[in-house]
Amino acid sequence: MQRFDKIIPREASASLKYDGRLETFGTNDVMPMWVADMDFAVPDAVADALQARASHPIYGYSMAPESLYQALIDWLLTKHQWPVKREWIVLTPGVVPSLNLVVAALTAENAGLIVQPPVYFPFLSIAENQHRRLIENPLILQDDGLGNLHYQMDLLQLDACAKEASLLMLCSPHNPVGRVWLKEELLALLAIAKKHGLIILADEIHSDLVYPNAQHHTLSRLAFEDAPSSSSKDAPHAIITAVSPSKTFNIPGLGLSALIVPDATYRQTIQSHLTKLAFAVTNPFSMIAFEAAYRGGADWLNELMAYLQTTRDEAISFIHAHIPKINAVCPQGTYLLWLDCRKLNLNDEALTLFFVQEAQLGLSSGAMFGRGGEGFMRMNIGTPRANVMAALKRLKSALS
Repeated sequence: MQRFDKIIPREASASLKYDGRLETFGTNDVMPMWVADMDFAVPDAVADALQARASHPIYGYSMAPESLYQALIDWLLTKHQWPVKREWIVLTPGVVPSLNLVVAALTAENAGLIVQPPVYFPFLSIAENQHRRLIENPLILQDDGLGNLHYQMDLLQLDACAKEASLLMLCSPHNPVGRVWLKEELLALLAIAKKHGLIILADEIHSDLVYPNAQHHTLSRLAFEDAPSSSSKDAPHAIITAVSPSKTFNIPGLGLSALIVPDATYRQTIQSHLTKLAFAVTNPFSMIAFEAAYRGGADWLNELMAYLQTTRDEAISFIHAHIPKINAVCPQGTYLLWLDCRKLNLNDEALTLFFVQEAQLGLSSGAMFGRGGEGFMRMNIGTPRANVMAALKRLKSALS
């Protein structure tokens, strides 16, 4: 049996996905496929490193060793061919806090903030949290006529939005729709940003979770390659990238991430805001897991992606064959399945109730992800394949 087929009970472990079902769905009798963590054991390298650290009986204030930074640098170079300098790295206590931090530090109150919905819902709340103006540049959903759905950026509208914005938040790969952006799309986005002087905040925490039919392009690396080396004023320093081992290696609860900030002035401003907020990265276990994952998790990740690819393909085939009223957008990255349920002709509240009460499934409502998410549901397939297929059989039975 593959390691990812093993069912690991998570109830009564203070798991948000499992122990939060009653509060979220009003019942514990749903199969939870909402929160974006996986039901798989972490790589042995991570578990062994944490156990070794736990055996030391003192858990005092800690500092990030240089070996942690080097592990991240090595990973980004090997995995993404991205040569990152040590001084560019700012450690932060989690990705969502770091996104809020960058917006607060680098933009003024009431500044325009561009997002591309449907998108990871904290992107939408950041504008309100930081008293910025939300400017929406919705993705375009296309159907090839054979039922295959595909999202792309509306670059023409993005150019118009950029005239009144200070910062663009890019989700790459995109959560929830699973798009991995083409190099040409990202170069067009960079051209618009340069034209209007936009800062780009790129959330690339799913960048390691990409299937073989796609290739992730790190925006910052593309920008440096595209910039004329003879002109320093054209250097693409206005790109800040959020990275983390949390999604890749299933350790989001440990809450350590990093910002890659090439520009020294932006970096100093971000660090200053971190100091003012009294944010500190001192958890010894998060640092141990961060380094161990990047140093020893590559083989585990390769196995994971092969497993997830088979799960994705089998799930989509089952939906096409047995659940004609629902269509699935085939993700190029992430372990998230974006389900088009619009043929059911239910409003979003009724759609969620149908999944909970009739199918006994706990999914994320597409409406949470903003404009364009209405009538969709997000399903987490980062769980043993038997769970995914059981969930789809429940859905088929409920619809029949």
